[in-house]
Amino acid sequence: MLQAYRQHAEERAQLGIPPLSLNAEQTAALCELLKNPPEEEKEFLMELLRDRIPPGVDEAAYVKAAFLTAIAKDEITSPLISHQGAVSLLGTMVGGYNVQSLIDLQKPGF
Repeated sequence: MLQAYRQHAEERAQLGIPPLSLNAEQTAALCELLKNPPEEEKEFLMELLRDRIPPGVDEAAYVKAAFLTAIAKDEITSPLISHQGAVSLLGTMVGGYNVQSLIDLQKPGF
């Protein structure tokens, strides 16, 4: 996934346009990589998570919100994303699939 995305980004850069955002399939692959990231890719993986998944209500945002919610609820872990970091990233998603998670995380016990 990373190699294909880098190639896509390079092709678009040659045209003078930014790369497309990640789709749901790419986002799911990214989330899997974030669970056990290769050392040399850590910064790039976080950049993709922060900056290359559109906020709101598309399918990629759904995958991202579910992943971050699972981290925030301690259901899964990533060495790159703390519980608080997951909540913070959920807060940047501008509404949509993150809203219910943020509400639930405000309840006692979280």
